[in-house]
Amino acid sequence: MLLDQFLVCGLGSLGQHCVVALKQFEVSVIAIDKNLPQDWEFSHLPDLLDNVLVGDCRQISVLEQAKIQQCRAAIIVTSNEQVNAETALAVRKLNPKTRLIVRSSKKNLNELLSQHLGNFVAFEPTQLPAPAFALAALGTETLGLFHLQGQWLQVVKRTLSPTDRWCNNSTLYELNTHKRRILYHTSGATSLSKAFHEWEPDTRLMPGDTIVYIETIKPTSTNSKKLVRNTWYNPWHLLTTLKHLNWLTIKQQFITFLRKSDENRFKQLGIICGVIVSFLLLLGTVLYQLSYPQISLIDAFFTSMMLLLGGFGDLFGGFNFTLPVPFWLRFISLGMTITGTILVGIFYSFLTERLLAARFQLNKRRPPVPQKDHVVVVGLGRMGQGIVEILQEFNQPLVGITLNTDFDMTILPEMPLITGSLKRSLSKANLQTAKSVVVVTDDEMLNLEVSLMAYDANPESNLVIRTTGLSLSDNLAELLPNAQVLCVYAVVAEAFAGAAFGENIINLFRVDHKTILVTEYQIEAGDTLNGLLLSEVAYGYGVIPILYQKETEMPKLMPSEDISLVVGDSFAAARSADRMVVLATSDGLQRIEQGSAIATSKTWQVHITKALTEEAQFEGANVLVRISGCSLNTARTVMKNLPETLHVPLYKHQAQRLIIELAKAQVTAHLLRTDSP
Repeated sequence: MLLDQFLVCGLGSLGQHCVVALKQFEVSVIAIDKNLPQDWEFSHLPDLLDNVLVGDCRQISVLEQAKIQQCRAAIIVTSNEQVNAETALAVRKLNPKTRLIVRSSKKNLNELLSQHLGNFVAFEPTQLPAPAFALAALGTETLGLFHLQGQWLQVVKRTLSPTDRWCNNSTLYELNTHKRRILYHTSGATSLSKAFHEWEPDTRLMPGDTIVYIETIKPTSTNSKKLVRNTWYNPWHLLTTLKHLNWLTIKQQFITFLRKSDENRFKQLGIICGVIVSFLLLLGTVLYQLSYPQISLIDAFFTSMMLLLGGFGDLFGGFNFTLPVPFWLRFISLGMTITGTILVGIFYSFLTERLLAARFQLNKRRPPVPQKDHVVVVGLGRMGQGIVEILQEFNQPLVGITLNTDFDMTILPEMPLITGSLKRSLSKANLQTAKSVVVVTDDEMLNLEVSLMAYDANPESNLVIRTTGLSLSDNLAELLPNAQVLCVYAVVAEAFAGAAFGENIINLFRVDHKTILVTEYQIEAGDTLNGLLLSEVAYGYGVIPILYQKETEMPKLMPSEDISLVVGDSFAAARSADRMVVLATSDGLQRIEQGSAIATSKTWQVHITKALTEEAQFEGANVLVRISGCSLNTARTVMKNLPETLHVPLYKHQAQRLIIELAKAQVTAHLLRTDSP
């Protein structure tokens, strides 16, 4: 039986943050490091550790001293990826059950290790938080964006204006739909609450209110364009297009084609040349056939073709003609040769350019630096490149700055790029009119210098700064209060800690300095979630279920709160373990891990006064069973003896939703507060 004991290998900045994150779960933590830090980022961290070993974490003897046989998980986060991989192999040799969470950027190696070692997950700290940096740079309402089961979901923070369609018209309960879930709500200038569900369902939205919600969205315009382009390779699509082709559609397509002069310049030139050549070929063939009926149509065609390909000298180079050629026909032939030579030359150059571009993938010239409302990304390492790719998905104008003289110039060819000295590069980036400045180099002191220079150049820009040290993050936040200072290790450590408990951390994002983890659960035997309604999971543990799936069924996004979680057993093969994805803070993960639901909030009951009809009485009983989880006999008894109180303790949101649903069934009810859970 594995105890609640965890091993952290490597006590650098990331390792220390992982220790702090783990201790929030009130577990035992042992650490190994070859050389203990001279200056601890957390002065009290040695007191948090149950044991600290100085040695090489790859050695079997050191791992045995750390009692690896009793460790539930090992978080391996040294700065050397080779050491991390070797340590993972050594740990698996000693304990086949310990969960391995490894710091590594080797994607292919990570997949191979996961297959061979099992119970293995790898993260790259510089890539995991890239979406958080990119969304911070956008300065928009979008706080998070991730892909789940073939569907895009976004997290939005929205402050309502007086003209907003939700103002004075909608309640918070009405905004919770099969495509949207409310996370936070606040009125006026007050800050957002620390926990989910701290809002009243019947609250009517007013101007100045701020809400944070998650919703499903359609593919981006970029993806839609790709989809349209790909359909041209579908023969069925081509047949359908040809079937509906007529003069009107041809005219509309032609006008659209001409209007897009910039996009279709080469295509337009090629089409014009082809049309003129075809016309001259047809004209020459007709003229020679009419002038000399004794020659065949094929000979007239090839004579015209020879003239267009520059064969005037071959045809009229001598003075003895077998057939007399009129002067006007010779003049037309000369014009055909001149025109054909020019047009065929243009046509050849067009084909040559296309063939060379396709064959050698010639590097196109990078676009110019935007003049205003752009994002300046300083530092194009792995994190910087990830940020740029996300910004490009949003079609956000940007410019990249790298101070690395060995930077691969073939990377991100569609991005404006500035290289050279720091001052010169910043002066070229149009900082004064920039929308945001993202500083994500690997050098913290350089980040500090660039941030201060960017602030001096444009105090109004949205400044996003990468740090790895906690003290620098705190000091920068005080020095530049309007900047968004993101400590990379503080953000990703929560993902490492969550993964240590066997959960799959799919993604993460930030909401008002809080890290929200997108976490996947498989309901297992003895699980604290087994048998609970999703409403009890949501309100009891303070999480937001956003996906539910039975193994044999399609997944459901924004699932109903009335679904009950079950786990398969050996005697019922037809039943399978449920899968659930939730939004959770580290506090929520901790409550689920320890099975400590917020029982003090389950202090509400519903008093039912009357049902307007017998049908309402029948339907009301079904609503009671569905939302409260009580038995059908209990529900029928309550509905037959109205007025009556349903003596089932409920969470406030759960009870309020029950009253709303009863009202839809023509049953009136109201809330009752109980003294004890």
